[in-house]
Amino acid sequence: MNRLILHCDLDCFFAAVEIRDNPQYKDKPVIIGADPKEGQGRGVIATCNYKARKYGLRSAMPISQAYKRCPHGIYLRPNGEKYYKVSKEVMYILETYSDEFQRVGIDEAYLELTNITNDYVEAERIAKEIQKEVRNKVGITISIGIAPTKSLAKIASDEHKPNGITMVRPECIRSFLKDMDITRIPGIGKKSKVYYYKNGIKKIGDIISTPLSKMMELFGKHGKWIWKVANGLDNRKVKEFNEDRKSISAERTFYSDTDNFSEIVSRFEDINERIHKSVLKHQITYKTISLKIRFEGFHTYTRSKTLSFHIQNQKFVLNIILDLFKEFSNNTKKVRLVGIKLSNLERNQKARQTNLLNYALI
Repeated sequence: MNRLILHCDLDCFFAAVEIRDNPQYKDKPVIIGADPKEGQGRGVIATCNYKARKYGLRSAMPISQAYKRCPHGIYLRPNGEKYYKVSKEVMYILETYSDEFQRVGIDEAYLELTNITNDYVEAERIAKEIQKEVRNKVGITISIGIAPTKSLAKIASDEHKPNGITMVRPECIRSFLKDMDITRIPGIGKKSKVYYYKNGIKKIGDIISTPLSKMMELFGKHGKWIWKVANGLDNRKVKEFNEDRKSISAERTFYSDTDNFSEIVSRFEDINERIHKSVLKHQITYKTISLKIRFEGFHTYTRSKTLSFHIQNQKFVLNIILDLFKEFSNNTKKVRLVGIKLSNLERNQKARQTNLLNYALI
């Protein structure tokens, strides 16, 4: 039986929320990110609306460069608390359409409709209902891809933005993908595409027409994965939490290498908070806490501490991370990247009195 999956992607999410709350910004380039400081600011763009993109602006672009291209834009600092609240409102709506729901970040989610319908016309009707409900109740737009696999649904959702619906029926996979650049496949970026280009793989159609054995010979496991994606053989499930998951982690690269201790600690705090939003939502406990640090020159180190029992405590994790970080206090090189990983996971342990233990550990 063919699967039927929706990928729902909020359009220019942060910018859309700000425009909703400030109607005077409509039809103006809106940029969410660091303070441009009249072209002297450091930091990058988090997101921007389509008006800003007409000036060549894009996510992750240095804010100083953005200001030079679009000095008359509306530059706003991110309001994470507000965006998180709006995201919850949208996700609550999406969850009502299928029991098989998977949130991906703050502005994306998958829905599996396989057990609800195998009719693409019906799936399109559901997608339109979702768009209407999100627009009426939340005041922003959402683009939706409909396909038999998660990866194809994600590619499709990006095809007709904003507020678009794109269907990829099983018999249309080849015609839909064949002329697209390989970077449309999640996991192939600007750097990795170079290796594919050198071997004559530039369009997704080139992947489809290349035998799997040849793809594996040239690109190893990654070649096998993108061949499966291109041929509609991605069988990943739509589910909120993988019971077999070994760890949960996040890392961040500094815009500019730094030796500013306050800046490094602030980044650890942000990463830790993000991880624990997922930890709390899925009632995950953990025993091992790991630090990752990369210095200028790409010298990378990891350090870990394993406890004798499972916990779920954000403040305690930060204390452990900062304690592990002390080992590198005499390193004279600047820091390029930091990360946190929690492993030895368990779920639904009902705290086993760990709440009291956690308070004692702070």
